[in-house]
Amino acid sequence: MTIFYEKCSGFSIFETELLTNIDMYGKFQKHLSDELAAIKEAGLYKNERNIASPQSAEITLEDGSKALNFCANNYLGLADNPRIVKAAKAAMEERGYGMSSVRFICGTQDIHKRLEKAISDFFKTEDTILYASCFDANGGVFEPLLTADDAIISDSLNHASIIDGVRLCKAVRYRYANADMAELERCLQEAQAQRFRIICTDGVFSMDGNVAPMDKICDLAEKYDALVMVDESHSAGVVGPRGRGVAELYGCYGRIDIFTGTLGKAFGGAVGGFTTGRKEIIDMLRQRSRPYLFSNSIPAMIAGAAIETFRILDESDELHDRLVSNVSYFRDRMLAAGFDIKPTQSAICAVMLYDAPLSQKFAAAMAREGIFVTGFYYPVVPKGQARIRVQLSAAHKKEHLDKAIEAFVKVGKELGVIK
Repeated sequence: MTIFYEKCSGFSIFETELLTNIDMYGKFQKHLSDELAAIKEAGLYKNERNIASPQSAEITLEDGSKALNFCANNYLGLADNPRIVKAAKAAMEERGYGMSSVRFICGTQDIHKRLEKAISDFFKTEDTILYASCFDANGGVFEPLLTADDAIISDSLNHASIIDGVRLCKAVRYRYANADMAELERCLQEAQAQRFRIICTDGVFSMDGNVAPMDKICDLAEKYDALVMVDESHSAGVVGPRGRGVAELYGCYGRIDIFTGTLGKAFGGAVGGFTTGRKEIIDMLRQRSRPYLFSNSIPAMIAGAAIETFRILDESDELHDRLVSNVSYFRDRMLAAGFDIKPTQSAICAVMLYDAPLSQKFAAAMAREGIFVTGFYYPVVPKGQARIRVQLSAAHKKEHLDKAIEAFVKVGKELGVIK
């Protein structure tokens, strides 16, 4: 029967099934193609840049051209630091390439434990657990700790990873306007109906660059018997007198129960995330946090490089001091040039344009000037709040900053953003 069918149709069964699958995909393919075309027509299509050099203040592109990078999270300029690269190589030589397993089976090495200790020391916490990313850390922190009897109270501008983590948990959800303490207090009052309450917030909000008022959040948490969790991804290494994050900035050591963060920004710019905090909380995450239990341990080379990062930061505040100086210099001159910049307490400067297509045109024009910045627009930011997000680094030199400001002024005048 099969042979007869093949002879009559001219197609083998495999070919017939392939044609059927293509036909099944056809309607969905057209839907996706139409959606993508609409995104391009609106000027909102995201293109990726191919870099053919280490990440640094100045980068080389695939075509050999050079550009200054002002859109990386390389806040302390450590992404190509020779000491960190050397430490990564040494760790790979001594401990191999990968673990091939999750932690509780056979995927823990001494180097992982040393990194967890270094992170705990940095944040002055009791214990730390490593994840493949901070997205995994935030995705795995709520569900193991809270049930439908509990409440999560979340800032409206929290990162997508926190939002997704909250969605995975059955706890009652409350949401307060960004850094609005009156609204947070109303949420806490309503949440008295639940057994346990946790306030969760970004330390630095990545689109605006503002810092969560952790002292006031901790005051309200103590008043209404709530736990406090903060994502330090954009704040650790950046804010505070020595760049130790929001607990240092606001003197909140011992008042914040859970910190999450990444090794992919200020701490060397690679991959890997962590949750650090109270010992019992970390113990429970080791038992029940699904992204931890079902994901391989980070490679030894990442752990070794990260340990070296914390050594560098313990030795000197030079990189943090340089970052602070660069931010002040850039912000002050951009404001003097007439740009609308959101108040920032971090290394993020949001240059407001408000119009989404304009933000894309502006970023493209800056790229032609040899400056890499990124335009952000809905749904990453609210509608009508499009902007160019500039991220400063300790790796930027004064001449880099001057060149970027000069390009901003030129493009700003060409596009009618400033006079």
